[in-house]
Amino acid sequence: MKHLIVWIKQHYLAMILSFSIPLLLMAIAYYSIGIYPGSERSILATDSFAQYANFHASFHNVLHGKQSIFYSWSGSLGLNYWSLAAYYLNGLFTPLVGLFDNSVMPDTLYYLTLLKFGASGLSFWFFAYHTFNIDRWLTIGLSVSYALMSYAVGYSEVIMWLDTFVYLPLIVWGIHRLMDEKKPVLLFVSYLLLFLSNFYMAFMVGVFTFLYTLIRTVLDWRKYRGRFAAYLLTSFLAGGASMLTILPTVLDLSNNGESMTIIDRLFTQDTGVWDIIAKSMVGVYDTAKYESMPFIYIGLLPLIFCVYYFLCGKIPWKNKVGYGSLLVFLIAGVYIYPLNLFWHGMHAPNMFLFRFSFLISFLTILLAGFGLEKFSKEESNRLLNGVLGIGGVFVLFLILSNKKRYDVISFESLAVTIGLLFLYLSIWLFFQSSFKWKKWLPLLLVVLMSGEALFNARSMVVGILYDWGYPDRSYYTKSYEDVQQLVDETNQEDSSFFRLENLDVESLNTSFNFGYHGVSMFSSIRNRHSSQYLNALGFRSLGTNLTIDYANNTLLADTIIGMKYNISKNELNKFGYDKVSESGEYTLYENQYALPLGILTDEEIYGEGSVKNQTELFNQLSGMEGELFSFGEAALIDSADAIVTETEEIISIGEQEASLAKQVTWLVTIPAKTQAYLSLVPLDWAKTQGVDIEWTVEGNTRKNKLNNTGQYYNLGYYEDPTTVKLTASFSGGTEQKVELYRPDAVFLNTDRFAEAVEKIQKKGVDLQVDGRKAKGTVSLEKEQVLLTTIPYDRGWKVLIDGEEADIQTFKDAFLTVIVPAGEHEIEFVFLPQGFMVGAALFVSCILIFTGYVLWERKRKKTRYYIEEKDQSEASL
Repeated sequence: MKHLIVWIKQHYLAMILSFSIPLLLMAIAYYSIGIYPGSERSILATDSFAQYANFHASFHNVLHGKQSIFYSWSGSLGLNYWSLAAYYLNGLFTPLVGLFDNSVMPDTLYYLTLLKFGASGLSFWFFAYHTFNIDRWLTIGLSVSYALMSYAVGYSEVIMWLDTFVYLPLIVWGIHRLMDEKKPVLLFVSYLLLFLSNFYMAFMVGVFTFLYTLIRTVLDWRKYRGRFAAYLLTSFLAGGASMLTILPTVLDLSNNGESMTIIDRLFTQDTGVWDIIAKSMVGVYDTAKYESMPFIYIGLLPLIFCVYYFLCGKIPWKNKVGYGSLLVFLIAGVYIYPLNLFWHGMHAPNMFLFRFSFLISFLTILLAGFGLEKFSKEESNRLLNGVLGIGGVFVLFLILSNKKRYDVISFESLAVTIGLLFLYLSIWLFFQSSFKWKKWLPLLLVVLMSGEALFNARSMVVGILYDWGYPDRSYYTKSYEDVQQLVDETNQEDSSFFRLENLDVESLNTSFNFGYHGVSMFSSIRNRHSSQYLNALGFRSLGTNLTIDYANNTLLADTIIGMKYNISKNELNKFGYDKVSESGEYTLYENQYALPLGILTDEEIYGEGSVKNQTELFNQLSGMEGELFSFGEAALIDSADAIVTETEEIISIGEQEASLAKQVTWLVTIPAKTQAYLSLVPLDWAKTQGVDIEWTVEGNTRKNKLNNTGQYYNLGYYEDPTTVKLTASFSGGTEQKVELYRPDAVFLNTDRFAEAVEKIQKKGVDLQVDGRKAKGTVSLEKEQVLLTTIPYDRGWKVLIDGEEADIQTFKDAFLTVIVPAGEHEIEFVFLPQGFMVGAALFVSCILIFTGYVLWERKRKKTRYYIEEKDQSEASL
């Protein structure tokens, strides 16, 4: 303990600087574009706004006992929250959200982001201090360069990836400790924390560190051959312990995830020969979307000494070949498509390309550290040649590269890059001379490296600003208190389970933030089976079901899923929805025709080809027959800034001027006591990607993406025959025209609808929901099927009077169970599939590793005792 205190006193300043400099530089970079605590511009760019802010808010709800850690009812009717957290939330820093209110989540994520940059710098300092025999100031400089590498800043919107950069140096340091000192604890703990934090990034780091360990072993086989088995044992035990989260997540993904990407070419599309060179320069941001180059910049000094590593005469050629082959393998992953897919787990990334490229950066700075160790005055010519070579390559790039592809390279970036190269060279050559003030040169290097890192970090955040945009805080906070008040009112009024949707949200994941039970969701972790059937019921969820949207459906769909409340800025005008409260510009409406979570029916519901849509399901549950909907004409009466062409089946709406939205107006005559809709269906959904639609009915205007929402645009409910206009304005997208099937007017007979709902409500079973459980009682005269709108997941089990019963699935989407006659208590209980096995592995692997460590220590002490005894006897 005394040694630790002494060591901390010696190095506390270096640790503080390694943590605080990256944090402070990122704060300055953000401040330069108007982001700081309480600022109007928020840090919530792209996925940070749509996903991470809301998911972190949901974790806050978990910590405060408002939600189960295993299951969430918030999105897509309900899903496995344990798996969602494994991808989006399981970081060491995430529990800190419990200290802040959800209403200030933009600031919370700002603090967490800065904290992770600081922690990355500190982590690398520990690694560098124990790995490289270099000047103490240089370890600080390298820590700053590592923490603020382009990948970390350029992809900082994905806040959970930042945790990886905290663990990676500790893992490699742990490998060194195990191989050189036979101390496996650091490696085990670091691996375990990374695997638990984010299985996706852990895969990349796991492959890289395995290859690194293998190469290190081969390079000194005589010394390390016995240690490689210890590495495998340690890593496998850490992996086994991490099955607590990984196993349930893998099982969930295997049931609901996307299929593997097909390898259909040898070379990666949209890559250029000079990409690696271009992205090694200071301050180069192209895009984080498609057609981007890999983010590999980690500082010019690390680049200089990485090149020097391969020129240095003191480093064995076999080391150069070994680590050089690993570097080539990583770079090849950029250009060779099968390797690219391999690094991404055989699944092509959706934007944020080359997600493994941070490994190139890390290996660059690692080899730079080894090069710094070996540099001496007599090696100055080699260093000079390396710098001249780097500068020459940059000049060749400027002369020979495709100017159109590399137009993101500004003169400022090129000038700063070339200038810094030779400035670093000059300082380093002075450092090897007898210059009077040379003792201050390492400190000057730290200042210069910090300035370079700041310049690059600011270039990255400015790039993000123009690429994605950092949204105004008002998008998140403006109406937060008003919506929260209305949500709280519904919870006070209703003790039974119900669903709610806000029609005016900025994100599909808003329900996670406020904790209400909704339909809309945007997540890589989702229940695809239930989303696919919900799509058949009219809630838009296309393709791989990454999104599902509540907007633009019918009263039938609302009723079936138990949608009891809507929150809206505009007048709702939906049959059966009564205004019950107001807060600010929002109004709360209550649906008189919402069904409970469970409905009793018969086994005909399982029939092949039955209940394919909402009308068939409604009729089956109510026992009624016939159509609930009728159809009428929607007459096109006006257009503006649009070239409109009509045929019997299709309407084409072309642009008149590129800068103007295309506007059309339809006229619909609605019968008495009818809920009316206009059905808008694109001819080709793919061609409407990015098309915005703004529609106005009776002075009420809404806006959404055309291909994201359902097809039924609400025209309202009217007691008397009424003629209404719907004006739609189309903008955005890549196509010059929007092609639709000729719109129909759709009329719901509300008298017949109300009659059907009354019949179904008599069969309703009110299930009380508490976290991951739903419980209710039934009294049946005969055997019946209990249909629920709980999405089916293999983690569910059902208990009838305390005994487990067989779960039946409806369309592979919802939970059902056959209930015998009599009075019964029914309980649905969720525990992620594989969780108990994972928990057992977690405990057993930690115990096995603990036993292994104790056994190794005992064996080491025994060996030491024997050696001491032999030496004593020899002296006699």
